[in-house]
Amino acid sequence: QVQLVESGGGLVQPGGSLRLSCVASGSAFSIYTMYWYRRAPGKERELVASIYISGMINYADSVKGRFTISRDNAKNTVYLQMNNLKPEDTAVYYCHATQSGVPLAWGQGTQVTVSS
Repeated sequence: QVQLVESGGGLVQPGGSLRLSCVASGSAFSIYTMYWYRRAPGKERELVASIYISGMINYADSVKGRFTISRDNAKNTVYLQMNNLKPEDTAVYYCHATQSGVPLAWGQGTQVTVSS
């Protein structure tokens, strides 16, 4: 069973940056599609970014030009580099893995708070 562990959240001022990491257990990471989602207080869960095994990447319009998703298959890790953070980016961020469209696992979430 795949397990995902996120890290890298914290408190940052508007305009600041954070890098989230998500490490997957097991040896099949390279064939997973990986996603970053977030849930802000009182809001629905939102897909932030996704990266496919082909290398194709998608972003939510709200983060385009500010966030970058990447993966290091040798380290079983997916990253989310977040720049120019805004208060509306405040949320719990979760990574998620699928394989051939089948959901595999969710991480426990990491809190990102953007505030002065």
